[in-house]
Amino acid sequence: MASAGESWMKEFNEASKLADDINGMISERTSLPSSGPETQRHLSATRRKLTILGTRLDSLESLLAKLPSRQPITEKDMNRRKDMLANLRSRVNQMASTLNMSSFGNRDSLFGPEIKPADAMNRASGLDNQGLVGFQRQIMKEQDEGLEKLEETVISTKHIALAVNEELDLHSRLIDNLDQHVDVTDSRLQRVQKRLAILNKRTKGGCSCFCLLLSVIGIVILVVVIYMLIKYL
Repeated sequence: MASAGESWMKEFNEASKLADDINGMISERTSLPSSGPETQRHLSATRRKLTILGTRLDSLESLLAKLPSRQPITEKDMNRRKDMLANLRSRVNQMASTLNMSSFGNRDSLFGPEIKPADAMNRASGLDNQGLVGFQRQIMKEQDEGLEKLEETVISTKHIALAVNEELDLHSRLIDNLDQHVDVTDSRLQRVQKRLAILNKRTKGGCSCFCLLLSVIGIVILVVVIYMLIKYL
């Protein structure tokens, strides 16, 4: 059974491979038209993979924080894994910036560091009235910055949802067009079948007339032969 450290490295390698795939998809954008259904589908697929990668990075960070409690690990190895994760997250943020998506980060990068009541009391202790006012303004400023980052994330999520919706609309239109083509083809096939049936009837009728004509000619020839035999005998 793989250890927690080996499982973490496996997850990290998979995330790194996904980052390489996304980077390749971003490079492929230069060979696509500036707009159009194909370009939109490519962009939507790239954004979906980038969102999945951001979720995996959050999971890796959470697993790394729990790793020391699951198995012995040296400080050097721990720092090495943190650096690997930080470098990969930096790559993801760069790719997200290229796609006009907000950076993927953990809670602290989204809302700012969480201020616990005990920490706030410790920081506020010993401050005079003017210091308390300044401290409150600082907390409000940090909260405003967190709300701005949250707004960016919401806007990015909205863009992803719109892209997915556009892709669904495109698929719906393609299916409708396919249905129309199928209906047209079915109508043409029915017309061809009707024409073949009419042609078959005409062919059968012509064959009957031809056979009747041959029979009449045969009877006439037979009568002539009998008449000649009777006459000369």
